[in-house]
Amino acid sequence: MPVELISANGVLLATERFGDPADPPVLLIAGAAAPMVSWPDDFCTRLATAGRFVVRYDHRDLGRSVSYPPGAPGYDAPTLAADVVGLLDALDLPAAHLVGISLGGQLAQAVALAHPDRVLSLTLVSSSPAALGHATADLPQPSLRTLCDLDDVDPPDWDRPESVVQHLVDLARIRAGHARPFDESSARRTATAAVTHGGDLRTAMTNHGLIQHGPPWRPLLPRITAPTLVVHGDADPLFPPAHGHALSAEIPGATLLRLPQTGHDLLGADWLVLASVVLTLSAPVTTQP
Repeated sequence: MPVELISANGVLLATERFGDPADPPVLLIAGAAAPMVSWPDDFCTRLATAGRFVVRYDHRDLGRSVSYPPGAPGYDAPTLAADVVGLLDALDLPAAHLVGISLGGQLAQAVALAHPDRVLSLTLVSSSPAALGHATADLPQPSLRTLCDLDDVDPPDWDRPESVVQHLVDLARIRAGHARPFDESSARRTATAAVTHGGDLRTAMTNHGLIQHGPPWRPLLPRITAPTLVVHGDADPLFPPAHGHALSAEIPGATLLRLPQTGHDLLGADWLVLASVVLTLSAPVTTQP
């Protein structure tokens, strides 16, 4: 289905749907400055072919969604979480299986806490129970090496798409960690899709980096009632593995799937693994006659 603008939470959000609306709904929530195409077409199609109604969308400041002046985002993380609920309302979905990566996983947690009746299940990928700036003495922050490497990446020439693609690949290389060879071809496909998707990535990267998260929500995690799967790379340099362990330990009944030698981003065959576990978690419940 083509990308369409949907009114949700008082703004227009670019949205794309795959599959039969009568099937179990799966809403994909991307990370910071990641457009909807960061969820690969093949991944979305795989879920839809297996009998899921899949929805992906652009956060504010991405693609054709509502945009704001650079350096002045008119929203915070709670607003983005409310966008998720607004999309469910606009699509006439009483509830959905939420799959969130990184920031998207944090937004999914917020929705599950504020609107438990709207969440059929949670899949939290490369995420954390806390935002930067929250008191997380037991959760390691990115290493000095990682922070220096990110800071050393040369800025792109924003007027040259190939330069922006290379910039995104360079960032992905750092987020991948060092436990296994970097899958550059997969990262380049994702970067190229992001650049050709349209919108102002420069503004998105600026504004999403300024998002305020509101008060800590980690103490509330035991209130989450949705079936939850935590998927976390053993080599994630941004949210080291302890973040995934904390989520799985503090959300009642949550299961942890560790991805060996995997960094922050999913690359290549990682998407096949995620598709498989999402299909399992979102499988319709059958009752005996």
